[in-house]
Amino acid sequence: MSEILCQWLNQELKVSRTVSPKSFAKVFSSGYLIGEVLHKFELQDDFSEFTESRVSSAKLNNFSRLEPTLHLLGVQFDQTVVHNIITEKPGAATKLLYQLYIALQKKKKSGLTGLEIQTMNPLTNLKLQNMKTEAFREQRLNRRRQNEIMAKIQAAIIQIPKPAPNRTLKALEAQKMMKKKKEAEDVANEIKKFEALIKKDLQAKESVSKTSLDTAGQMTTDLLNTYSDDEYIKKIQKRLEEDAFAREQREKRRRRLLMDQLIAHEAQEEAYREEQLINRLMRQSQQERRIAVQLMHVRHEKEVLWQNRIFREKQYEERRLKDFQDALDREAALAKQAKIDFEEQIHRDKEIHEQIAVERAQARYKKHYSICAEILDQILDLSTKVADYRMLTNNLIPSKLMHDWKELFFHGKPVYEQASIKQLTTKPSTEQLIELEKRDLLDNNDYEEYKV
Repeated sequence: MSEILCQWLNQELKVSRTVSPKSFAKVFSSGYLIGEVLHKFELQDDFSEFTESRVSSAKLNNFSRLEPTLHLLGVQFDQTVVHNIITEKPGAATKLLYQLYIALQKKKKSGLTGLEIQTMNPLTNLKLQNMKTEAFREQRLNRRRQNEIMAKIQAAIIQIPKPAPNRTLKALEAQKMMKKKKEAEDVANEIKKFEALIKKDLQAKESVSKTSLDTAGQMTTDLLNTYSDDEYIKKIQKRLEEDAFAREQREKRRRRLLMDQLIAHEAQEEAYREEQLINRLMRQSQQERRIAVQLMHVRHEKEVLWQNRIFREKQYEERRLKDFQDALDREAALAKQAKIDFEEQIHRDKEIHEQIAVERAQARYKKHYSICAEILDQILDLSTKVADYRMLTNNLIPSKLMHDWKELFFHGKPVYEQASIKQLTTKPSTEQLIELEKRDLLDNNDYEEYKV
């Protein structure tokens, strides 16, 4: 929030002093910049009477002129707020500027001028005029009211038993005041002594200078009588001028030292008066202290409850993270197990596939082997048949017979007779069935040749 307000003040309003979050409380402790902000929105007509000094009277003057304008805008502004801002309490100036920012933004959106707002709030306008006329009167009577308040507070404190006076806050403050008064008196006495020494030193120097001038005059007259050298006269004149210049410089240094001491003394007195004013504003009665203690106790309990809630929320968050991590671990373990099972299944399927491939290869081999063996047997049968015929007949094989043997060979039928088909049973054997098929084949070929 401080950064937003700083950006608004520095860039949009362009106030006379650069505001940063670190120097926020210090810059607004005098009330001058608050009046400048209101003046930029044409709400503070008497801004020329504001002062940028950090003296307590100037601060009271600024805040007394700000109070009616802030009430006119509806901003909460009372003695407690003024005290917190003057003492540079953290967050006080930020809170007031944030309320003022909201009020000014509402005014900007509504498009009302300061005069229109005053006419819409006649009671506030009357209060503004009364406050302006009574501002100087209240400033004059402020010190007397503070004394009366202090007297009342002291009377209230006297009625309540207190601890030893040396240990109370009032005694410590009294000791500090006495110590500061003593230091101020010592400084004043030292200044007086220093001024007396300076006066004596000046008187002594004046007398010595007079005597030195007399002796110098006598010496110059004697020397002039004896010597008439111009160079020696110039040296004496130069020495006299140097002595006069040195006296002037010593006088300037003395005056500068006195002025610095006087300024330091006035600054110390002003700081002492401001500290006294702040201490008087910050003093409280015993009942207010009890309420403050109770309030601090309630705030402490609230802080403890808040810390406990944060701790419990942190435990809940850790528990949720742990459960989530456990779930992730379980999912990872299940995924890993599923991967292992899938790999094992793939391995088993691969083994089965390899086994089936081996079996198929063996079956193909057996099939090819049987086919080749059968063809080879038939070739051998045909060759032996041809050889037997030629050996027995010693002649060439007739074409018809050779054609039948070739047909049997081409259709995969044995050339030699496997069984006799003269006596067939109801259930012929496989060899007899083969012989019947051979006969039917040859008959069909003869019929085809006959047809041709």
